[in-house]
Amino acid sequence: MTSDPTSGDVDSVQRTSLQDRSVSTPPDQSTAHERLGGMIGMGGPSENPELWAFLESLHCGEILSGTVTAIERFGVFVVLDDGPDHPVFPGVGFITIPELSWRRFEAASDVVQVGQRVSCEFLQFDTWNLEARLSLRAMQPDPFQAFADGNAVGRKLHGQVTKLVPFGVFVQVADGIEGLVHLRELTWTPVEAPSDVVQVGDEVTVVVTEIDRERRRLALSRRQAHPTTGDSSVLR
Repeated sequence: MTSDPTSGDVDSVQRTSLQDRSVSTPPDQSTAHERLGGMIGMGGPSENPELWAFLESLHCGEILSGTVTAIERFGVFVVLDDGPDHPVFPGVGFITIPELSWRRFEAASDVVQVGQRVSCEFLQFDTWNLEARLSLRAMQPDPFQAFADGNAVGRKLHGQVTKLVPFGVFVQVADGIEGLVHLRELTWTPVEAPSDVVQVGDEVTVVVTEIDRERRRLALSRRQAHPTTGDSSVLR
């Protein structure tokens, strides 16, 4: 994902630092994630006492409000209403890409825009970057859990093929809900590629074979939807 062209005004030094930022974690800190501009971490309480005190005062699950100030390939920065400025980044609040929305999206700018007001749930104090890790999606119901409440293994559903991958196809069976039909579950007759059977946009009938609430994964079978007919690539 490339940096969003609407990412706020950041001077050239900061912009280079931001683009060098990654989400890999140093081996000794589970919440840390980058080497920034040759500087390891943002320092302890003595270097940024006001910011450190503010972040330490926050509690997991607390709701924080602010304004989106920059959109980058790795996440979104938020200036918090009640928080101090960050010494390097465009905001003390930070939303990683997965925490933006429960639904699939192509770019962070599909979910938020610079200047947009947001309310988020506080997840944790990132002591490496001196950030408040936030979740925007936590403010909305998880559509997968609602789907799981109303469906069970063995149920037959109708959906649309949204993506082909080497090991199978993804099928949207409800608004915001996609499941995987593994290659072996596409047909009763073995095939080498999903495109031998279906194409993106095809309407298909599938059977639910597994609902994993914890990992939010849905497994489907196309061939089990037609157990008495053998298989035909024409049959959807």
